[in-house]
Amino acid sequence: MPGNSVKTVIEVRNLYKIYRIGDNRVRALNGVSFSINRGEFCAIVGTSGSGKSTLLNMLAGLEKPTKGEIVIAGEHMETKNENQLVRFRREHIGFIFQSFNLMTTMNAVENVALPLTFQGIPKRERIKRAKKMVHMVGLDKYWDHRPNQMSGGQQQRVGVARALVVKPEIIFADEPTGNLDSNTSREIMNLMRSVVREQNQTLIMVTHDNTLAGFADKIIRIVDGKIVDMKDNTSENGEGEE
Repeated sequence: MPGNSVKTVIEVRNLYKIYRIGDNRVRALNGVSFSINRGEFCAIVGTSGSGKSTLLNMLAGLEKPTKGEIVIAGEHMETKNENQLVRFRREHIGFIFQSFNLMTTMNAVENVALPLTFQGIPKRERIKRAKKMVHMVGLDKYWDHRPNQMSGGQQQRVGVARALVVKPEIIFADEPTGNLDSNTSREIMNLMRSVVREQNQTLIMVTHDNTLAGFADKIIRIVDGKIVDMKDNTSENGEGEE
């Protein structure tokens, strides 16, 4: 990527999340700061209870911080009300879930087209864009299959296509291969990495798996609500191949 086009798309400053449990205060996040550039694939890695999922939820505007700032695409998430957050997510963000979350009564194309209905896009255009995304994730032969007619890996490809169809600036992925075997996981990670690179989108993935984190350009390691390590992984990731 040309050096002069680097643009920060996510800026997190001094972020805290403190839960009260009885008389105790639990610091789920304890003064976290980092930035992510446009087009970067960033993995947030930690064990269960490390604070990584709390961090993802706050980046996505699903939880409010106790203190600190989250600036995404130039907008402060922590000051938005619920309606503003819903609109922001609809216009800027795609989600890839561990459990696929596909509609069982819909085929692959219909599932991928679903987020476009919330944007008020006409049906013909929705189907056209969804078919293009289904092609991009390599599922041409399965576009009319329902989830129960597809393998886990195929279902997650539909999940990836659905996240990308709204052309989001940012994609959040929460343990996206948690239900898949290691070979299928690698396929999905390669797919996610190549598709977001092609479209210069930003991908933030939460995982406990160091192998999966190795696919990312930047790795942020979190322990007990604090960042203990942040490293640029582009050189190990074959960045010079293109």
